[in-house]
Amino acid sequence: MAFEPSQRLVRALAEAQGESAAADWLERLPSLAQEAIDGRELTVERVQAPGGRSSMVVLVRRPDGTQGALKLAPEAAHPERERAALAHWNGWGAVQLAEVESPDGALLLERLHCEVSLRSLPEAKALLEAADLVRKLWVAPAEGHPFETVEERTGRQSGPMREAPQELTPLVDAALAARDSLVASSPELLLLHGNFRQGKVLGGDRTPWLAVGPDPLVGERAYDLARLVRDRIDDQIATAAGSPATRRRINRLADSLDVDRERLHGWTLFRAVESGTRALAAGRTQDGEMLLEFASWL
Repeated sequence: MAFEPSQRLVRALAEAQGESAAADWLERLPSLAQEAIDGRELTVERVQAPGGRSSMVVLVRRPDGTQGALKLAPEAAHPERERAALAHWNGWGAVQLAEVESPDGALLLERLHCEVSLRSLPEAKALLEAADLVRKLWVAPAEGHPFETVEERTGRQSGPMREAPQELTPLVDAALAARDSLVASSPELLLLHGNFRQGKVLGGDRTPWLAVGPDPLVGERAYDLARLVRDRIDDQIATAAGSPATRRRINRLADSLDVDRERLHGWTLFRAVESGTRALAAGRTQDGEMLLEFASWL
């Protein structure tokens, strides 16, 4: 079977890692996939489409006939951190590892219903389910864990934000000021999903919904929840009451999960501006402008 990366993956890796590094890994991807499959004696069903922005997932069957999903990601995407987080959650609220250790870095996971995410539900119901699930993931990290902190990640992200076009300086300055204030007084150090949103929650068999694709780190819950605030951003942009509606969403999510409203507001601002300026720098103008318009409401 040909293991060809999707164009979505090709574009995303080039943006995240640079064209040269992305091209090198993508060139090796078919052989890496075949070696991982042969080494585990897996039977290939199909490559998941359209697939993700940082990995390729192959739907497989294990030697005993059990369904599984084999995930291959470049080292720069930190698959070992994902493995460590999934092992720590051990199926509680998240997809279950089918093998704890791996000789090649690939992740063999339980099979979920990849065509069904929380985005298939009405908005209000999806937010309730998402809030119920994400609280399960917020646990104390294991001693000696490999994860970076929210302060470390956002500090690394702050540099490129300062290179945004001059007309964005007031918004960028507000986001960076919010970040500096937040990391100076972080109230907790929990294991976070890092990229939690409705599209990262898929239907399962052993429980209705399970989180996938973490970009794990440790820090406060408000940081993790901030990405969920802007879910279905195109719908929020389309509504005439965008700013008040966004404020209400922040307050509802914060109150339902016992998170401080102002801290959630601050992290929502930072993460939206960071994502927006990064999208603009990568040439994704429409995405960038939408994210920055959303941020301006905050």
